[in-house]
Amino acid sequence: MKTRKFSVGPYLYIVPAMLVFAVFLFYPFFKTIYLSLYKTNKMGEAKLFVGLNNYIDLLQSSSFHNSLIVTAIFVVIVVVGGMALGLLGAVLCNKAFPGIRIFSTSYALPMAIASSSAAMIFKIMLHQSIGIVNKILHLNINWISDPRYALICVAILTAWLNSGINFLYFSAGLSNISEDIYERASVDGANPVQKFFRLTLPGLSPIMFYTLVVNIIQAFQSFGQVKVLTQGGPGESTNLIVYSIYRDAFFNYRFGSAAAQSVILFVIIMALTLIMFRVEKKGVQY
Repeated sequence: MKTRKFSVGPYLYIVPAMLVFAVFLFYPFFKTIYLSLYKTNKMGEAKLFVGLNNYIDLLQSSSFHNSLIVTAIFVVIVVVGGMALGLLGAVLCNKAFPGIRIFSTSYALPMAIASSSAAMIFKIMLHQSIGIVNKILHLNINWISDPRYALICVAILTAWLNSGINFLYFSAGLSNISEDIYERASVDGANPVQKFFRLTLPGLSPIMFYTLVVNIIQAFQSFGQVKVLTQGGPGESTNLIVYSIYRDAFFNYRFGSAAAQSVILFVIIMALTLIMFRVEKKGVQY
């Protein structure tokens, strides 16, 4: 019986990648957990070990509870809106017609725009006196400064920004669905609505699951548009967890609290991802 010799050579090829991961991923991750157990000074240095007190203070904080609720509403609007826009664009561009390249480019364009740049343009569009939105709708609403509309405005912008990459995902998924099944369905008398719900959506279920996971993670990490448009306001109506982390760390110099919020955000995203992968076996058709 031949014995397999252990070779170091293959492992040397992954050393550069592991070093990059160690510096930019593993070290910040464990450093964040470490800081979440301490009170820090204004330089972010751990000074006083407090154990889980940072987490307890957060769970008892009405501001943090508000951030959780605001973030949940924001994520739902962004994920549903972004996926709906991407799917609509992909379905419309699934057939060949004159000018399809122009339409496809326009639908995919949001993925090429920086969130901060889009937010600046959006801010001008929503301006109370000179904004085009109020001009078209003949209204006089201060969209960004009104707590009733601020979160919805930021969420709609984020959904549009995410729709570009969703459009590419769904377009790739639609190209893998055979035209034969649609022809057979037409022979059986199926109308376009029945084809969409009985054939298109089941055929897209794998790519929809992937897109759902990616969109949820991206929505939780949205920051630039909040910083430019509302800065967490008015009041705390758009104070997402990510912006709360930024504000606690770089304005209030409470790095321990910010680190604890980061760990909680990581746990929330990880839990949702694990739940979705468990549900995948029942809802996804391969």
